[in-house]
Amino acid sequence: MPKIKTHTGAKKRFKLSKNGKVIRAHAYKSHILNKKSTKRKRGLRKTTLADKTNVATIKRLIPYK
Repeated sequence: MPKIKTHTGAKKRFKLSKNGKVIRAHAYKSHILNKKSTKRKRGLRKTTLADKTNVATIKRLIPYK
């Protein structure tokens, strides 16, 4: 059986925690930052967990991570 190729876009965006949960970065942090409050931007810096509906798909994209 051949190896599965890792999705190069997904490997840059997601990583797995020790318990196997998918960690992702917040969106809405790249531009148009003037109208966003400092508190909101500070919160967007932190990572969060991917939604459970997407976890199986993401894990399939990054099989060796």
